[in-house]
Amino acid sequence: MRGMAKLYFHYSTMNAGKSTILLQASYNYRERGMDTYLITAQFDNRAGAGRIASRIGIGEDADTFAPGEDLFAKIAARIEAAPCACVFIDEAQFLSPEQVWQLAQVVDDLRVPVMCYGLRVDFRGELFPGSAALLALADEMREVRTICHCGKKATMVIRQGPDGTALKDGAQVQIGGNETYVSLCRRHWRAAVGR
Repeated sequence: MRGMAKLYFHYSTMNAGKSTILLQASYNYRERGMDTYLITAQFDNRAGAGRIASRIGIGEDADTFAPGEDLFAKIAARIEAAPCACVFIDEAQFLSPEQVWQLAQVVDDLRVPVMCYGLRVDFRGELFPGSAALLALADEMREVRTICHCGKKATMVIRQGPDGTALKDGAQVQIGGNETYVSLCRRHWRAAVGR
């Protein structure tokens, strides 16, 4: 009998090493002869279409999820094609609440663990809808920690304009890396956005 499958949410701010941890966990399964299924958000193609990559230089090809796509059907089809010990989702903040319910259904009905990795809050200090749903539904949550320039734990992120000042509004989703986003502790985030 298979062990208890769970829905996991590993969350953090930008540049905490979420993708590195995901790739290492997948590698650990594969090293033991168990196959994994890697999925990332479709519109984040910084690492190339269908690729999960880490800033430290490791990467792996992955399938993608699109807005409105039925992830239960997608994962069920993949499991039917070949055994799968664990499903890994990168950029989980971009899931819709409905897709998070579909992942919960994968865990409950297909009994396959699903590990989601993503941001908790956006640059305005607000939860992403996918992250809010994961915080509500996940069986286990783990914070991936990174630090502010002051050395305290970073829990917030700012989006910088070209001049380096913190932007206070704009679309919740804008793909970017170190040049766009900076992880800060709450006190320095408040100072940056004038709150």
